[in-house]
Amino acid sequence: MTEDRKIDLRSDTVTRPTPEMRRAMADAEVGDDVFLEDPTVTRLEEVAAETFQTEGALFVPTGTMGNQIAVNVQTEPGEEAIVETRSHILNYELGALSALSGVVPRPVAAEGAILDAKDVEAAIRPDIYYLPRTGLICLENTHNMAGGKIFPSEKMEPIFDLARERGIPVHLDGARIFNAAAATGESVAELSSRADSVMFCLSKGLGAPVGSLILGDANFITAARTVRKRFGGGMRQVGVLAAAGLVALTGMPDRLPEDHESARAIAERIADSSTIDIDPTTVQTNIVIFGVNQNGWDAPKLTLALEEKGVLAVPLDRTYIRLVTHYDVSRADCLFAADLILKFMKNKS
Repeated sequence: MTEDRKIDLRSDTVTRPTPEMRRAMADAEVGDDVFLEDPTVTRLEEVAAETFQTEGALFVPTGTMGNQIAVNVQTEPGEEAIVETRSHILNYELGALSALSGVVPRPVAAEGAILDAKDVEAAIRPDIYYLPRTGLICLENTHNMAGGKIFPSEKMEPIFDLARERGIPVHLDGARIFNAAAATGESVAELSSRADSVMFCLSKGLGAPVGSLILGDANFITAARTVRKRFGGGMRQVGVLAAAGLVALTGMPDRLPEDHESARAIAERIADSSTIDIDPTTVQTNIVIFGVNQNGWDAPKLTLALEEKGVLAVPLDRTYIRLVTHYDVSRADCLFAADLILKFMKNKS
């Protein structure tokens, strides 16, 4: 760590564009994307669709917008969407399911935050006229608040089978699906092939400064483009951003295992302390969540103490702290942060 640089482990969204991204942005060929005339955006969407083996893709400013467009296209006001209790789409998108689409979330608590087909089946409303209809099932891979946990394919398949049987579409919030692919060895296409819609972020582990994509069949993409405009997401000469996205999509997935290794290194180092609650074997990708509530320390206090020493983290509540590794922090940075955590926890606050 240099003296003028903090170790920022708050999120993988804090990364700065790589030199290659900056060059691509400066040299990008652009046009008006609302008129479907931006060639760089078109290329990004084509590459994304090829990567996920879908009929189409649509570039959107944020993952939240992507999720909410997918909800809007596939539901009707008054319907319910089955969501996991700790999911991003329920907790961190400002109630947009209801505010933008008139959809009521139906939260389902799942062991380890990974929904089981039996959990989902129990939450599907019976076909009675005075009950809200189940309009959508939402899955998340990897699961942010479960510590970057992977949604295993063998757990998703029975949910897809159930959804097809009941005629209910499935949306996959794949904000960090490339992390899941890097950890499992499966392709993102394999992990998402049965979802009716998919969203993934360019601006998280892949390191682009802005942007996400949503994917689906041609009819879905046509409808999604209309809803994107309605939500204020119609963009003009946005090829300058799509150019960075292309670099992220084609050049960054192969380095994600480095982030996973750094996250495990942090977890293994701090697990040596009896004052820290963490099981390093649960760290599957690039997110580390650990608990502190001893020697006078709680999560907010420890976070402030770390910040004073140049390490940034996010307190999730009074007990738990989240760290997220990414390409802007080195292994040495991560181990420095881990050692600093251990140093504080050995002493009373």
